Amino acid sequence: MKLLYFDDFKLGVLKGDNVVDVSSVVQDIPHLGPHDLINGLIENFDKYRAKLEAAAEAGAGVPLSSVRIRPPLPRPVNIECMAVNYMEDGTRDEPAPINAFHKSPSAIIGNGDTMVLPDVPAGVFEGEAELALVIGKRASNVSAADAMDYVFGYTCFIDGSARALPPAGNTFYQMKSRETFAPIGPFLVTKDEIADPQKLHVQLWNNGVIQQDYNTDDMAHKIPRCVEWVSSIHTLEPGDIVATGTNHRGLNPFMDGDKIELEVEGVGRLTFNIRDDLKRTWARTTRLQHAESGADGAFTPQLTGKYS
Repeated sequence: MKLLYFDDFKLGVLKGDNVVDVSSVVQDIPHLGPHDLINGLIENFDKYRAKLEAAAEAGAGVPLSSVRIRPPLPRPVNIECMAVNYMEDGTRDEPAPINAFHKSPSAIIGNGDTMVLPDVPAGVFEGEAELALVIGKRASNVSAADAMDYVFGYTCFIDGSARALPPAGNTFYQMKSRETFAPIGPFLVTKDEIADPQKLHVQLWNNGVIQQDYNTDDMAHKIPRCVEWVSSIHTLEPGDIVATGTNHRGLNPFMDGDKIELEVEGVGRLTFNIRDDLKRTWARTTRLQHAESGADGAFTPQLTGKYS
């Protein structure tokens, strides 16, 4: 099942190219807003699944193209992002030590929304194309063997980054947790729709040009290990997001006016825009292209605008 929020945060089920409003089915879930509603539905999904399927089957729906798609998880309790979690197409000799960072829930935006680049002296702005898993029930000290029982489903995720902000070494918080730096969606896909989350094609286009193109089979620490490790540090709640990391070789500068599209096989295609009021520019160069050119640094330097 593919769940989504649309227009004024009506809950919908995707039915072909249409979305069926199923809000009436879940109104008895206690909630103050759409974030409570979807988290409550996830926690009690077994109780509501048959009702949702029946409502979707009975409803004609409206064309998906005619509605505004909203973030399927408007405000999770936690967003945990795995760091350096890919083997980079075999260029790493061994996995990096397992690591993650917390991203602010206020960073979330949805399909068709805009990532806004802030007025800060970043070396470059990037967005990492990722498969994110969504937690289905309270998870604390979960074993890898049991981890998939705690996964509700999946969504597309972009980990926005303002790289190389001073001072040196003062990294993840100010780089990752800025408003609009976590585009997600367009759907929340239940895990039964995905046969093997470790064999999914992930692609990112910037203005129609493919930049990231990899498979989740390149993941260093697999999903069960990620859930095990993160839940050993703190409890995960229903509706929480664990973003599984990215292959960095295709990372590329995000600039004003860019249209970004992320597609994860079976999960959907997320589209959003970039706005930079300072109109800064970088070369259209991926991390891999920059490295192959023999230039210094991890990414292409800024060309024009403030801080260049």
